[in-house]
Amino acid sequence: MPQITIYTDGSAKGNPGPGGYGIVLISGKFRKEVSEGFKHTTNNRMELLSVIVALEMLKQQPSDVVIYTDSKYVADAVEKGWVFKWVKTNFKNKKNSDLWKRFLLIYPKHNVKFQWVKGHAGNPLNERCDRLAFAAASQENLNVDRWFEENQDQA
Repeated sequence: MPQITIYTDGSAKGNPGPGGYGIVLISGKFRKEVSEGFKHTTNNRMELLSVIVALEMLKQQPSDVVIYTDSKYVADAVEKGWVFKWVKTNFKNKKNSDLWKRFLLIYPKHNVKFQWVKGHAGNPLNERCDRLAFAAASQENLNVDRWFEENQDQA
């Protein structure tokens, strides 16, 4: 089974505001960097979206995956089992339900462990993801986070 290491980060310039995510995916000698920016979104949405996109990129299922993130929001929701309880209440009063539902479609296809890392603490790959996310949020012609724009009160 493939061993995959993924670093992710999300950012928003203003919260909400322009945002982006950055991903560094490593499998053996293979390394891929991905980023994307959005016109109007939140930091937490970008943190979660980075994890989703990274898992969706994996071609072999299942894979053993370790995701390094500086987002307690994402890591704790999964590792402490909160998101699985939210399913039982149909995400009542929970933010970003659209992304959590998307996450739950890809998550069971892999063996995923989350490792929280302190942000802005000199971890080279976390810092790289931060730069990718910030650069993506700073581009012109940003994508539209349609769900967020239509449902800001729930995000």
